[in-house]
Amino acid sequence: MTRVLVVDDDPVQLRLTAEVANRAGFKPVLAMGGEQALSILRDDRNIGAMILDLVMPDLDGMGVLDAMRREGLTTPVIIQTANASLETVISAMRNGAADYFVKPVAPERLIISLRNAMKLGALEAALRAEHARRSGTFTTADMIARAPSMARVLLLCGKAAKSNIPVLIEGETGVGKELIARIIQGSGERAGKPFITVNCAAIPPNLVDSVLFGHKKGAFTGAAADQAGKFAEAHNGTLFLDEVGELPLATQVKLLRVIQEGEIEPVGASRPERINVRLISATNRRLLNLAKSGEFREDLYYRLNVFPIYTPPLRERMEDVPALVTMFIARFAAEAGKRVLGISPAALTLLMAYDWPGNVRQLENSIYRAIVLTDSAFLEPVDFPQIVAQANGREIAAKAIETAPIAAAPTHIDMAASRPRPVVEQPAPQDRFLDASGEIAALAQIERDAIVFAIAHHGGRMSRVARALKIGRSTLYRKLHEYGLAEELINEAA
Repeated sequence: MTRVLVVDDDPVQLRLTAEVANRAGFKPVLAMGGEQALSILRDDRNIGAMILDLVMPDLDGMGVLDAMRREGLTTPVIIQTANASLETVISAMRNGAADYFVKPVAPERLIISLRNAMKLGALEAALRAEHARRSGTFTTADMIARAPSMARVLLLCGKAAKSNIPVLIEGETGVGKELIARIIQGSGERAGKPFITVNCAAIPPNLVDSVLFGHKKGAFTGAAADQAGKFAEAHNGTLFLDEVGELPLATQVKLLRVIQEGEIEPVGASRPERINVRLISATNRRLLNLAKSGEFREDLYYRLNVFPIYTPPLRERMEDVPALVTMFIARFAAEAGKRVLGISPAALTLLMAYDWPGNVRQLENSIYRAIVLTDSAFLEPVDFPQIVAQANGREIAAKAIETAPIAAAPTHIDMAASRPRPVVEQPAPQDRFLDASGEIAALAQIERDAIVFAIAHHGGRMSRVARALKIGRSTLYRKLHEYGLAEELINEAA
């Protein structure tokens, strides 16, 4: 469940705002001051959004926004205050606020703003990660890897980034081995330098040497000019050899010499050329098993396997699925131009129960397909028919699609039948002036119940509550404290 930080020094307003967030499916985290809010944000970078009051005794909302900007805290912020001046609005927006409300605010409007802020935050995070990936400054902060099983992977990445030691990344297809390689580059001294990726399995065997090491003009038929290889392109940077176990044995011999001597010899060249390249390799098969079977040179294996990093599959890091889903929805909804706000709890439960043999890449493609197909604001289980079919069987998937509210054929409005509505028997309501034992309730209890009902009926808008009860706001707040409602509400939200 996505956490929302609610910050307000008024305990009643704090509780009412938290209740609105809770009813919308979010988990409220409460803070009664700016310093406490900053402490929570520093300790938990997974807060989805923050509803922030501007006027607070210790550190006001503007001070919180300034501190967030200085410390690089990117949590989306929604301002909520009683001050409606245009200057205040402009200042808040310039300081990075995603939205601005004047108290009291309708719960429906606040919920919409929360969802939009979280979607905007996820999209901004995806854009920052993509920019870092392209600029060669990708780090652990840009990768969604909060699961405990990924802690050792990120720790090894930080250690590998401090040297030029050869790294071998092992893991199933689609787990994000290239992102691990980019973290090693972006966290070290070669950040911002060239990062060249080579898929060794996609190169024809007769062109591998030319692609990796380059060739000279006239070296073979069709070589009309000198061509720099991938090693030369990665000079002073990083070369990522994906699926290195697919290299031909003849090329493996040359690669071994490159690692030992730091020199490449282009096809048709008369002398070798010096290079300075950080080598990171990856494979989706155990390279040791390939070396034992003779498919891979054992001496090259020991040269590449100096610093091994194993990346666990997605089924062993399911804690990352909700964050990955949120990021993919924001990105693909923006690309497709669709207003998809999120995923329903039932659909997320379905995705969490699946074992994802294709790992993160399969999850990404499944979300993309669902975004293209859906016509609703939230992804539902019916938008994942392939996952339903593989998890529960094709018959259940077919029934789910059949029961979806989609007409099988055009139907004239005169012929359309009404949908059957379930009949729910409602128990006879208890008289509001009687207590549980059937006796007349005390006047104080009746008054207390009336105040609670009025607050719920008007969505916590205290001005309307006071007008409806024909009392002043000061009298209303006094009665809240007199009947223990303010303290009770705060204790329930804690």
